[in-house]
Amino acid sequence: MSQQFRKIGLIGKYGDTGIGDTLLRLSQFLQDREREVVLEKNTAATINNNTLPTAGLDEIGVQCDLAITVGGDGSLLNAARNLIEYNVPILGVNLGRLGFLVDISPHELEERMDEILNGKFEEEHRILLEATIHHKDGTSSHSDAFNDVVVHKWEVARMIETETYINGKFLNAMRSDGLIVSTPTGSTAYALSGGGPILEPDMDAMVLVPICPHTMSYRPIVIDGDSEIEVIVKKSTAKAQVTCDGQINLGLVSGDRVVISKKRRVVRLLHPCRHSHYETLRAKLHWGEHFS
Repeated sequence: MSQQFRKIGLIGKYGDTGIGDTLLRLSQFLQDREREVVLEKNTAATINNNTLPTAGLDEIGVQCDLAITVGGDGSLLNAARNLIEYNVPILGVNLGRLGFLVDISPHELEERMDEILNGKFEEEHRILLEATIHHKDGTSSHSDAFNDVVVHKWEVARMIETETYINGKFLNAMRSDGLIVSTPTGSTAYALSGGGPILEPDMDAMVLVPICPHTMSYRPIVIDGDSEIEVIVKKSTAKAQVTCDGQINLGLVSGDRVVISKKRRVVRLLHPCRHSHYETLRAKLHWGEHFS
């Protein structure tokens, strides 16, 4: 039996009391196989756990050989951003709806976990973005994103004006509802809804997708993953903000600059053996379901 995952951190969907049974079932399974289990402290508070040791996300990153999220893609996105500096692999159990990233279902939990503990798994490396906002008052804000960084308006029926540069070269000036800068992982999320292409998840690339541009000739563009993107918010009466992974919001005013680039470290994402990205696409996007 593989001994590479000796200490395992469990991270549940924030504030969801319905995950308790699955978490306790998973923790018991791991303990029966002589693994040390640590429960993320906010998760422990949600399910009123009184027996397992608890730790913060930073402690899980330092101490654990594997992190398992229980919830949906959002739970894994949050874990990936918080654990990126610790190089700990992440595995997802899907209790959500769509689940492009979390691909172990509860009904096969023990079977798949047995395989993984025995070293039968596939590992993918996914890129993460970092966004830095240089405010015109001289201050700065920062956040990471696994799916996407979105520069967008606050207000309904108003547009913002932006200028975009790639590696210092002017790309365009645009009046629109905003701009999505997505990783390949995020190409099946908001970027897909905006008309962007689906990228292979392990590509070293980014995709820029305009949101409802005023001029219909604007189209998504795929660029090299080592590129640096700069988005400048021009003078506009509409309020704007940056949203990372749909979970972190940072305010913008006219004159602010948003610089987006790839992080140095990658996300280590684990899958059960025989995982197929194309099978996931067929299942989640219902491709060909009308054919016998």
